[in-house]
Amino acid sequence: MLRKATQVLEEEHRVIQGMAASLAIVAEDIEKRKPVDGETLHNFVTFLDVFVQRCHHRKEETYLFAILEKKGVPTEGCPLAVLNNEHAKLRSLSSQFADSVELYTATQGQARVSLQKTIHALLELLPGHIWKEDYLLFPMADKLLSPEEQELLLTQFENVEARIGPNIHHDFERLAKRMEVTAQHP
Repeated sequence: MLRKATQVLEEEHRVIQGMAASLAIVAEDIEKRKPVDGETLHNFVTFLDVFVQRCHHRKEETYLFAILEKKGVPTEGCPLAVLNNEHAKLRSLSSQFADSVELYTATQGQARVSLQKTIHALLELLPGHIWKEDYLLFPMADKLLSPEEQELLLTQFENVEARIGPNIHHDFERLAKRMEVTAQHP
């Protein structure tokens, strides 16, 4: 086995971090009352919904967390309950963000305060959450999971992506790069 399932999730974290960095630049523009293109904001909404929630978190919650539970990792307390709670908070914030984007674009930027608050909440939660997974959960998983279990997870991850759409992972990596450029050079 060349790759581990946890490596795939770590790579996805790098894509998420890139989008978060772009979102931080957009947040600065909003705070300075610079107009932000509606398409750019909707791309962030799509990214959070499809890549983060339907792809990345589904892989973790449905497959990685489940196999770790079978290996004896408790579902209450740290790390699984904490991470599941943060995933629920991210789902809620993603929904709030989508609503705030709709209001912001409908009012041509007049409703910026709720958008700013939601962006700041997302940017506050994501780094710590990713750190917990990269430096606590994944090393633990790598110790507990056999090569066969890692291979099974990789297959399950591929199935998640296939159900969402062909090349979804690469499409979102390209979107993240494009958003990074757009955020830096509007």
